[in-house]
Amino acid sequence: MRILCIPDTQCKPDVSMEHLTWAGKAIVDYKPDVVVHLGDHWDFPSLSSHDKAGSKYFEGKRYLADVEAGNKGMELLLAPLKAAQKAQKESKHKVYKPYLVFLMGNHENRLSRAVQNNPMLEGLMTYDHLNTKDWEVHSFLEPVFINGIGFSHYFPSGAMGRPTGSAQQLITKLHQSVVCGHQQGRQVAYGKRADGKSITAIIAGSYYLHNEDYMDSLSNKHWRGLVVLNEVKDGTSDEMFLSVEYLGRKYG
Repeated sequence: MRILCIPDTQCKPDVSMEHLTWAGKAIVDYKPDVVVHLGDHWDFPSLSSHDKAGSKYFEGKRYLADVEAGNKGMELLLAPLKAAQKAQKESKHKVYKPYLVFLMGNHENRLSRAVQNNPMLEGLMTYDHLNTKDWEVHSFLEPVFINGIGFSHYFPSGAMGRPTGSAQQLITKLHQSVVCGHQQGRQVAYGKRADGKSITAIIAGSYYLHNEDYMDSLSNKHWRGLVVLNEVKDGTSDEMFLSVEYLGRKYG
């Protein structure tokens, strides 16, 4: 089994999205059995709880524009796959249909929080606005287990629900192979189960081209790319990382 993981894509208005087409072409080329999007596809800057409504940060930021940006990004991501499937149907070849899994991130969860904090928004702001019809969608922090590997936007470290800080801590805490997003960059740690089988923990939380305004220039220089797990069986795999720079050269 091969699983391709897409870390946080952070779609929002006025940022480049060509890398999503590159990811779509990689799906068609590498033909994973499963594609797991680790969440935070819709960035939702208009729903940020870190800044007060009416502040300078919110000037020009609108919910519907955030929704449209993410929906456009999803169309770009899946367009190469849908084009390949159409061509396969027309030529009467077997149609490649990977299992698509989408994990809601904390940025998608901003929508739920906004409605909870202001019940008047119920029905006006809804997950139905998000173009996830092609995916099996899982709620924020609802883990998914595929062939012995756990996937989640992040794995909480305790009762407070904060993310486990490092890949090595995930190995120590969970004792199984896991992949999660949320944190920028890339971390990998290895361990062994009691039966001697190897386990791997991967944190990869960035697949986008833009720099984040809240980060300084050095902090923005983190690894960005896709994660491919080859030979997945009972929690073991051979990991392969495809950087956004490599994908740009290959597909751009």
